[in-house]
Amino acid sequence: MSSPSRNELVRRPFEGLPNEQDLVAMRQLIPAATMTARTTQEHGAVDVELATILPMTWPAVRRTDGTITVGVQAPFPGGDLSRGIGQAIRQAAALEPGSPVTAVALEDDSPRLQDVLDLSGDFAIQVQDTFEFWLDPSAERTGEIEQAISQANDSIMPTRPVEGLPHAYWVDAGAKEHLRWVLDADEDRVIDAVTRLHARRESAVCEGAKYVGSFRAEGMSIPVWDLPKGAGVEAVEAEAESFRSRFEEALASTEPLTALERRARGGIVARQVTLR
Repeated sequence: MSSPSRNELVRRPFEGLPNEQDLVAMRQLIPAATMTARTTQEHGAVDVELATILPMTWPAVRRTDGTITVGVQAPFPGGDLSRGIGQAIRQAAALEPGSPVTAVALEDDSPRLQDVLDLSGDFAIQVQDTFEFWLDPSAERTGEIEQAISQANDSIMPTRPVEGLPHAYWVDAGAKEHLRWVLDADEDRVIDAVTRLHARRESAVCEGAKYVGSFRAEGMSIPVWDLPKGAGVEAVEAEAESFRSRFEEALASTEPLTALERRARGGIVARQVTLR
């Protein structure tokens, strides 16, 4: 895979990595989650934990056991997120165990994740309820550390993967609940699919749900539905299989929109909230 220059904008930085859509979700949607990986033999065959965020928004840390944890939500320089994270892993590997990477410095030969990581792994995501994964297993659990983790835990919005909708996540945002679904599809096609379902009164993912808009991140389209307060992830999961079937059928359709569907699309676009 060709490596772009350090400032070249890469709109789909995780392309070619296993579980690309959940990596995007970790970057954009989920407060606390981890994913296990390993560097290639060329890069030392080191165990790597991809995490949503680390203390002080550190890009990475070298654990006392020599493993590396990298925070994908940290700020990274340059136009290629994959290159920034790959360089964070390389910098961490050069540190003494127990040391953090506090800033990433791109170099002409900085590697991308696609070059650093062994792509034969499954890259399975684990959504976490707490930031306990911050702790180095051999570190002393001082009162200061416990307080820092407790404060961070208070900021977590409850988030759950939705069984039956791969790469979809339910979140309790306090005043509202949402479903956010990471799709490898063009945003216009996603809106067309919602339109086709809406014209048949089938666009609600569960009773009382309402499509409110979508946004694009790291090359993926992410449609969002508002859910009735108190619905919980269970309400979505109860309808997930049937909704997924009709949504994917609508997404695959190449038929021109009917007059009814065109009117429905106009209303959806006019009401769509600009999301990020």
